[in-house]
Amino acid sequence: MPVDPLWNSTTALQLAAQRRPGALIRLGRQHHCWTLAVLADRIGCSPATVSRLERRTRIADLGLVHRAAREVGVPGHVLMTSLAPPPATATVATRVTASQRDAVEDPMRRRTLLAATAAAGPATLWMGLDDALADTPAPSGAGPLDSRLASARALYDQGPHTRLLATLPGLIADAHHGAASRRNLDQARLSAVYSLASTVLIKLGSYDRARLTADRARTWAEISGSPLAAAAAARELAIVLRHQDQQGAAQRLMSSAATDIEASGLHTDAAAAAYAQMLCTLAYTAARAGQRNQALAMAEEAHRAARRLPQASPPGRLFTISPATVDLYTIGVHWALGDAGAALDAGKNLRPEQFPTAERKARLGTDMARAWWAWQRPEQTTRALLDAYRASPGEVRDRPAIRRIVTELAEQHPRTIGVREQPAVTRTL
Repeated sequence: MPVDPLWNSTTALQLAAQRRPGALIRLGRQHHCWTLAVLADRIGCSPATVSRLERRTRIADLGLVHRAAREVGVPGHVLMTSLAPPPATATVATRVTASQRDAVEDPMRRRTLLAATAAAGPATLWMGLDDALADTPAPSGAGPLDSRLASARALYDQGPHTRLLATLPGLIADAHHGAASRRNLDQARLSAVYSLASTVLIKLGSYDRARLTADRARTWAEISGSPLAAAAAARELAIVLRHQDQQGAAQRLMSSAATDIEASGLHTDAAAAAYAQMLCTLAYTAARAGQRNQALAMAEEAHRAARRLPQASPPGRLFTISPATVDLYTIGVHWALGDAGAALDAGKNLRPEQFPTAERKARLGTDMARAWWAWQRPEQTTRALLDAYRASPGEVRDRPAIRRIVTELAEQHPRTIGVREQPAVTRTL
């Protein structure tokens, strides 16, 4: 189902930002060339009620708003933006008490953090990838591309990022060779390879390379016509834009991607997972831009969208999101908004066993560590980082933002258990 450009127009986006859901409904009704009576008949009320609904900013019947918005085609995330409360004048911190496990020490937790964060990886890996991006190498003939792409994704999930970097040139070469068939599936597969490259490059802080690979992923997704490939590529590019301080562009891109996915009808779990993932990324992007109410509204919509999803995603799914993963994103949303207490509260009931991959288990640790560090709790920060390292060393060792926390811990709290008194300089890839 093609996306109606109306909902990405300046008018629609401004109405949503101005918290005017009624005006959005009127915009959609007029776009359909419906009278008040036509819409009233479709949603089971009087024309006068529709008129009041469109004119008023105060919402008296939220259920009626949702029915009318759905009838005229307002995308869910656009409606949620318009329903978000106005910015508050002050932020109330959430009170959080440490759980019992925060008081528990074991030998593994006493590992030296700084020793664990010595990032490895020869410069030749970067050279090999740069060469492959500059001039596509000849096919490697290393075997079936599908199984190798699955193995590469498994490497990302497990955390050995340098091994994944080493496989990328061959994957890029063979995916390009396959796409020469001009079959949509082969073109979508090439887009997926570039999206995976962007994902790991973002993780390692190589944003210029990630921008290049994300652009290529979007191009090949568009050629293939695959909506899921397009969503994955748009997400990677939006994350890069966010890291490059282009928050507005990132939000517009994610909003458009979410609209595209929602327009598909969300008839499958794969599409529903993609939509929930778009909303999570949109929520975090809004949070990094300081848009508190929009970020929280998107996070709530993501929770709603994820309710129908299984607790564990089937193997091979492009968007491996679950209700627990949405909760994990919520930690990051609150942290980005500067509310460490709310972030810790959002994560207090999450456990590593709720996540199927080492990368997600470790991400729980690093996200909680960021919140504990913002809360000025060095001991809990250290424990969370060691939990993350135990799950996937690469999540602590290879991410520049996390290595900075480790360095700051050593400088400011050298006697904290698990932090070496004489800090070593962590090396980047």
